[in-house]
Amino acid sequence: METPSVPDFDTLVIGGGPGGLTGALYLARFRRRVLVVDEGCSRAARIPRSHNMPGYPDGVMGAELVASIRRQAERYGAEMAVGRVDVLEKVEEGFIARWGAEVVRARTVLLATGASDIEPPVPYLDEAVRTGALRYCPVCDGYEVIDQAVGIIADGPAGVREALYLRSFTPRLTVFPVSGEVNFSAEERRQLAEAGVALSTEPVGSIRLWNGTVTVRHGNRETPCDSLYGALGMHVHTELVPAAERDGSGYLVTDSHQQTSIDGIYAAGDVTQGLNQISVAMGEAAIAASAIHLALGCAWR
Repeated sequence: METPSVPDFDTLVIGGGPGGLTGALYLARFRRRVLVVDEGCSRAARIPRSHNMPGYPDGVMGAELVASIRRQAERYGAEMAVGRVDVLEKVEEGFIARWGAEVVRARTVLLATGASDIEPPVPYLDEAVRTGALRYCPVCDGYEVIDQAVGIIADGPAGVREALYLRSFTPRLTVFPVSGEVNFSAEERRQLAEAGVALSTEPVGSIRLWNGTVTVRHGNRETPCDSLYGALGMHVHTELVPAAERDGSGYLVTDSHQQTSIDGIYAAGDVTQGLNQISVAMGEAAIAASAIHLALGCAWR
């Protein structure tokens, strides 16, 4: 098949969250021609305020952080495009990417497509996230719920693990099965009981958000919570590389240079592992960009 005449880039970055934009920043400063394609749905941009991002003692809004890194990458020449890449194919000397009517060719790819939370049945979801009534990451914000009444909406063992993790922040914890189909093992029930974590015998019937308090109705009971954690898993966005190796949880497997099992495709951030931290995504992107620069060879002009 003849390769069409399309714009050429050294690297195509797919995804414009902190990881993808950090990779673009590094590559632009390496004097590489780099294009970021992003549809504007970064998970990080939904964070109301991150308090564990180094360098921001008063915290930083997720959208503000993303916009700042984007401006920095653009200052050094990184190009930006709005869209969702739906086709990525290997061709001679690189890759072809397509979205809508757009087609570009790149010698290498940095995949920073991330992952998205499977959302619980909470009304006014965006408001709940914005106000901290609904949370997803106890690693990020467990500190913010110290000694508060916290509920965990669970569909299996991951919810039990999250509840036990949160126990170091607050003793006031209740696990709510998301449906009547959820069953916890005797061992899981024992672990929760020993930690002093309540386990609802009835699944979530409805959730009400009012004046900053979340009320969970389960069976004939109602339990008010200061915050709810959704522990229903993640959808990892690996659709563009179906042939790439994944681990048991669906994350892309990479080597020490962040290269996937497909030569020329690198990955960074939430698409590669389950820690899902901004600082981790940025560090992985820096490693990937440095490896890509060396793999591309001399950049003399």
